Amino acid sequence: MLSSVIRVQLLPLLLVTFAILESAVSVKHENFKTCDQSGFCKRNRAFADHVTASGSSWASPYTVLPNTVKIKNGFVTGTILKSLGDGQPSIHLPLSIHFQEPGVARITIDEAQRQKGDIELRHGSPARKERYTEVDKWVLVGQSESDPGMKGEFSQKETIVSYGPGNGYKAIIRHSPFSVDFVRDDQVQIKFNGNGMMNLEHWRPKVEKEKKGSEEAKEGEEIKEEPKEVSTGEHGEDESTWWEESFGENTDSKPKGPESVAMDITFPAYEHVYGIPGHAGPLALKETRLYNSDVFEYEMDSPMTLYGAIPLMYAHRKQSSVGVFWMNAAETWIDIEKQKQSSNPLSLGIGAKTDTKTHWISENGLIDIFVFLGPEPKDIIQQYSARTGNTQLPQEFSIGYHQCRWNYVTDEDVKDVDNKMTRHHIPYDVIWLDIEYTDGKKYFTWDEHTFPDPLGMQKQLDASQRKLVAIIDPHIKNEANYPVVEALKSQDLGIHNKDNNLYEGWCWPGSSYWIDCFNPAARKWWDSLFTYQSFKGTASNLFLWNDMNEPSVFNGPETTMPKDNLHHGNWEHRDIHNLNGLTFHNATYEAMLKRDHPAKRPFVLTRSYYSGSQRVGAMWTGDNQASWSHLQASIPMILSMNIAGFPFAGADVGGFFGNPSKELLTRWYQAGAFYPFFRGHAHIDTRRREPYLIGDPYTQIITQALRLRYQLLPAWYTAFHTASTSGYPIVRPHYYVHPSDEAGFGLDDQFYLADTGLLIKPVVTEGATTVDIYLPPSSTYYDYFTFKPYTGGGTVTIPAPLDTIPLLMQAGHIIPRKDRPRRSSGLMRWDPYTLLITLDEHGNAEGELYIDDGESFDYRDGAFIHRRFTFSAGRELRSSNFASGIDVQGSGKKAKEYAKRMSGVGVEKVIIVNAPRTWEGRGTVVVQEEGGRRRGGQRCSFSAGRRGEARIGRW
Repeated sequence: MLSSVIRVQLLPLLLVTFAILESAVSVKHENFKTCDQSGFCKRNRAFADHVTASGSSWASPYTVLPNTVKIKNGFVTGTILKSLGDGQPSIHLPLSIHFQEPGVARITIDEAQRQKGDIELRHGSPARKERYTEVDKWVLVGQSESDPGMKGEFSQKETIVSYGPGNGYKAIIRHSPFSVDFVRDDQVQIKFNGNGMMNLEHWRPKVEKEKKGSEEAKEGEEIKEEPKEVSTGEHGEDESTWWEESFGENTDSKPKGPESVAMDITFPAYEHVYGIPGHAGPLALKETRLYNSDVFEYEMDSPMTLYGAIPLMYAHRKQSSVGVFWMNAAETWIDIEKQKQSSNPLSLGIGAKTDTKTHWISENGLIDIFVFLGPEPKDIIQQYSARTGNTQLPQEFSIGYHQCRWNYVTDEDVKDVDNKMTRHHIPYDVIWLDIEYTDGKKYFTWDEHTFPDPLGMQKQLDASQRKLVAIIDPHIKNEANYPVVEALKSQDLGIHNKDNNLYEGWCWPGSSYWIDCFNPAARKWWDSLFTYQSFKGTASNLFLWNDMNEPSVFNGPETTMPKDNLHHGNWEHRDIHNLNGLTFHNATYEAMLKRDHPAKRPFVLTRSYYSGSQRVGAMWTGDNQASWSHLQASIPMILSMNIAGFPFAGADVGGFFGNPSKELLTRWYQAGAFYPFFRGHAHIDTRRREPYLIGDPYTQIITQALRLRYQLLPAWYTAFHTASTSGYPIVRPHYYVHPSDEAGFGLDDQFYLADTGLLIKPVVTEGATTVDIYLPPSSTYYDYFTFKPYTGGGTVTIPAPLDTIPLLMQAGHIIPRKDRPRRSSGLMRWDPYTLLITLDEHGNAEGELYIDDGESFDYRDGAFIHRRFTFSAGRELRSSNFASGIDVQGSGKKAKEYAKRMSGVGVEKVIIVNAPRTWEGRGTVVVQEEGGRRRGGQRCSFSAGRRGEARIGRW
């Protein structure tokens, strides 16, 4: 039985006194199902138990009909037969395996009878009869070309396909019973149905059982009730949840009957598995369920479902990573077992390898799985992102600091916070409005009493190039004379109930309807609501926040919608639940894209997400608590999002619920300064905690953390550009950066910032004054602030008093930054750059810098500068065009115009760490520009502390 479960030449730049009140954990477990309360999960686990108990006598009932197998144009197709025994006709399951460039395979298994619509639905339901086939419509964006070199060999027993780079990969498709082994480097890397737990619940009519005994009794006789009979289906499992299922006060009508799908996937000799956000636990997975839900004050290290789902899993061992993407939008459970394997029973475990066995169970839909064979983590994320899309390149302001709470209560309150942040010299870019800005929680309105002058508020923010974000949720208040809801009802643009009428539920406004963003007409209508004419009182510096889009329904089962609700096309909600948040997020992004002419890059934050959500905005980890454990958990949660292709991720700084101590709040700001999405947020019942209110020394320490974020914005923006073109994570766990260093595979409390060599280990323990950082072998690091060297090959202890962020720089890197403190990122645009160089043992270093206007799409027409910096032992720093094949500097119709506009911006200062002692003293720097022009006499000095500084000046 599966016992441990994871439900889860130097050139110009252009060429170049709060008390801690820990919230009691108040997640209501009774509101959310366990596997035993979820019929399809319980049935499939029982099936797995049956398979395990049967041992070697078990034979999977799934076989491929050899005479149906075809190999053509990168595809292997055929029919799998599911044998029912007892003389019953077998079930036909169409099989397709698509071998794609570069070395990716996609397996799809459907059900012929449902595919043809040759079934009957119960209760007169208008729902679709097919299994849901449109996940790829929402998730996939490209790169599905067939592998032109793919070759197949067929026999009666198996089909063997060679594919991938140099045809070095193999897929061994065994016909009876059906299974697939994926081979690389002559080793099986991934096994499908190797344990025989594949299960696809086929359609069958419900057979009504006759009642026993007479329904009438003679006068004066007592009616004797027969004992309840528990009917059983395949392999003896309880059939009682096949046809309907109750939870709480809701009964799911299940008009299509049982339709779950399951597959066991084994990673031989892989001990560590990662991915599958969101879950509140360590980076290395233990247990998870994928069913997007609104979880109030989630708890740590729990298998409970959270707000989003990305079913991408990595398996990793020394020098090898592989991955699978389970593309199914229904409720899904994933069980994981670690099993030691040893060929020698006398070895006492020495040299034993660990297999990771996983069991994937979805309530319905297709078996639709992508297989990535690596061999490095970066290969998996690049191939996954090539299919689901890279993260958007956001506006530069959005990677600055965001100031938020529920709620800033008036427009004067907003302006007061803005003024005080300026007066205290605290940089920030965005202030946020939660639901109270609206007129009675009616979106696209303003409360005329508390926000009488929203345009004046936005005008003040714009004077400092600051922005406003307002919340818009998918529930629309059901109130008379509210034009938005009247339009939704009259045009039938909402989600329907099982009877095909508009579904009404409860959320923040009370009685509400929900926009159905699967409906093209609803999305077009949604576009119209965001224009300046429709959403009066909004200006071009207002952006959006989508919350509650799981969807959250306060009176619904598991605080969400009934699964038998109907969406556009008559797909049931059970079919598309985990996609719902993506569709709403995407609709808001598209609406914002159409608002401005010419278009500017939208910023839209989402709480709920699925694979593909990364294309249109940012996410945060939801309703966390003001506790040290939640600060600690935020790091693996954000790292998990990054390796799953959604790097624009953050957590509420300070904790949403409760009042953090001054120490906790300070440490959280220091950690948050290295979240890709950096926002302070708080619940309506918490004390105000704007940084200037905390009092010194805390206010000054927090301000320094914020200034560090802004100092490093050039490095952050470059990292976002890399993520937008390659899919690579922005913050990266140790195993990703050092995939051969086994000692670091379990690390999830320290991480790197992209390719900068910056290594961060936030303090997450109360009262700590030091931290232990693990450094890989054969490496040298320097303290970012003191330049003190540290040698790798184990754990080092570094000082971490309250005013210090543990931040190291790996030797061999060049880090771009801007050193002049400003009120916002927009005011830094014309500031000069500093290059911080950490030389390796050979005297070399390299780095890069990407810049554009930070707001428009002109970079697509060449309006950008992308420079590669290299420093050689010959004391020469070179700046050259960065050519990646995706963007080439100098090309495009807007390239020259942008270069001219930025001609006054250059490198002002170069700092060299680990400068040779022979350089000690003063000297000059010679600058050679393009065209051969030379300039000299620039100030340069080096000290015995091995830190050199050259002030170049503008040119």
